[in-house]
Amino acid sequence: MSNSETILFSGGAKGAENYFGQLAEEYGIQEVNYSFEGHQSERPRGVRVLTSEELSLKDVSLTYVSRLMSRKYSRAPLFRKVLQSICWQVASGHEVFVVGEVQDDDTVKGGTGWGAEYAKICNKPLFVFDQKQDCWFKWGKTSWEKVDAPKVTHRHFAGTGTRFLEANGRKALGELFARSFKK
Repeated sequence: MSNSETILFSGGAKGAENYFGQLAEEYGIQEVNYSFEGHQSERPRGVRVLTSEELSLKDVSLTYVSRLMSRKYSRAPLFRKVLQSICWQVASGHEVFVVGEVQDDDTVKGGTGWGAEYAKICNKPLFVFDQKQDCWFKWGKTSWEKVDAPKVTHRHFAGTGTRFLEANGRKALGELFARSFKK
């Protein structure tokens, strides 16, 4: 797999998404950072501003998402756009890598959790680095399975995660890229 033919689909937000992008740039990997009017992006590289029409193609019921995730989400229009842009990220990647925290109910904590749930719904290979447990997990159709050293194996992959990237999360992403790509 050639680095120059590989594309990271992300959102360029503060934290994990920004670091995914920094690593992609370091390894000569293309980036598409989905954004929308009013979105705060940390990554200027590869920004793809979604139109209102494009966002509406990935519209999702907030009631459905809240029930699925067993939590309440904001009904604010900005939050809906964030969820829609996450759908674009996940739909564009053939496999999905997330930095966050796996919870007891098998969801991932926070807004990041929607990306993981959408990957499950789309039946995409899904990997989560849990910063609290300091290890990688892979979704195994019905439950999380610990994995030692996942690799990016598809030319189109999605990377998302928490805004609160910790040192072990940075290290895990650095090692993921080192295992997956040549400099």
